[in-house]
Amino acid sequence: MVAQGQCNCGAVAFEISTAISDVHVCHCSICRRYTGSNGIAVVVVGNNAFRWLRGESDIARWQKPDADWEASFCRVCGSALPGQNDAARMFIPAGLISQGGEGLKVAQHIWVGSKAGWDVIGDDGQQHQETPAR
Repeated sequence: MVAQGQCNCGAVAFEISTAISDVHVCHCSICRRYTGSNGIAVVVVGNNAFRWLRGESDIARWQKPDADWEASFCRVCGSALPGQNDAARMFIPAGLISQGGEGLKVAQHIWVGSKAGWDVIGDDGQQHQETPAR
């Protein structure tokens, strides 16, 4: 185990078995609505480095119509949860990481072109108008 995290109530927990350092902040309208905030800060790891520890039956999922995007959240407390939004990677909300996240730093902001007017970016993470090419 390199890092662990859980939802607000603790019903759902997970572990990450690879080193994590980069936080990616998405400012798109989908992520703003999902969190009710300025966007979402996530750590991205390969599916093989992620494992649920408990609570998989407490995970609810919502698929956005006509989009390749799925939201996962805890049925008990409503916390946003890690999601597999492509075939190879897990997108883990950084705020859920309770152990092993001490070295995390914002590496990039994506969809800055659609961020909320009141959202001021105050760190030195790279800024991209949309999603950068991989």
